[in-house]
Amino acid sequence: MGGRAVRATRGPIDVNPMSEEDERTMRRMTPAAVHFPTEGALPSLDGATEWLNSPPLTAAGLRGIVVLVDIWTYTCINWLRTLPYVRAWAEKYQDHGLVVLGVHDPEFIFEHDVDNVHWAARAMGIAYPIAVDNRYAIWRGLNNHYWPALYFVDAQGRIRQHHFGEGAYERSERIIQQLLSDAGAADVDRELVSVEGSGVEATADWDSLESPETYLGYERTERFATPGGIAEGMRRVYAAPAQLRLNEWSLAGDWTVEQQPAMLHEAGGRIAYRFHARDLHLVLGPAVRGSAVRFRVLLDGRAPGDAHGSDVDAEGNGTVTEQRLYQLIRQPGPIADRQFEIVFVDAGVEAFAFTFG
Repeated sequence: MGGRAVRATRGPIDVNPMSEEDERTMRRMTPAAVHFPTEGALPSLDGATEWLNSPPLTAAGLRGIVVLVDIWTYTCINWLRTLPYVRAWAEKYQDHGLVVLGVHDPEFIFEHDVDNVHWAARAMGIAYPIAVDNRYAIWRGLNNHYWPALYFVDAQGRIRQHHFGEGAYERSERIIQQLLSDAGAADVDRELVSVEGSGVEATADWDSLESPETYLGYERTERFATPGGIAEGMRRVYAAPAQLRLNEWSLAGDWTVEQQPAMLHEAGGRIAYRFHARDLHLVLGPAVRGSAVRFRVLLDGRAPGDAHGSDVDAEGNGTVTEQRLYQLIRQPGPIADRQFEIVFVDAGVEAFAFTFG
């Protein structure tokens, strides 16, 4: 893709500059002219490898239509937390001429699988068009480097604003409203959508979040604490350290740490992480499609109880059946340094990344 892409996190990483006067204008309840700079044209969509929910679309065919381009990959927790807003905007403004265009750019190798993307779109209630961008052609055409990313395209096919990361939802919706009004849409409702994400889509507890995204594959991992380090690409039996410091992680059992995943060969393998956050997620998948891998989650050595995530029960029991992000811990509070451990009852799991919220 040319350089390392970044999962944008809290708030905007970069947005087009806007004057304070224009910001105030956007907050008014009646449309008024706001000057948006132009940063280029919507690039060609011909590089998409497949289309979901729509026949193939073209940049020329979208002229005359306001387009919101949403760059995503389906395991990205930062994107998942923006999805309730994007779905709500697609539904509210479609009759006023808005087209939301999801562009799926995979991060992990299994996200190149169109069947996985199709499953995820159905599971997440995504009905708007999706360009499967497995060759990153649209990504490069936008000179994009982030998940998630929004690009706001006017009816003349010009990109007028962009936003990288979570947050700024009011600002984004006001931009949509203004571009629709500029395109001649009548009776655009100036009220803002009201959404409340649940499960993995819930807004992060930013005030308590002190643990970073952590990759398990040797290409990008950090803070690995198992004695002897990682044997890159080689099968090895790992032994857990006596203790972990905050944001360190470890393996125990028979694993091969590949470029992206860590793969478990024998039942009983474990992963531990000392973290500080309300939520803990882990991107997991069965090594063999269609298989199931049972696991149990422990928090400070005990069943999580009411701190269990949406993919486990109070006893910490769960099953890996798809290649996706699993929510394993959601604490009711108070938030403190905690020791997380996942024990796999079966072999044949691949673990990719921890994320927190």
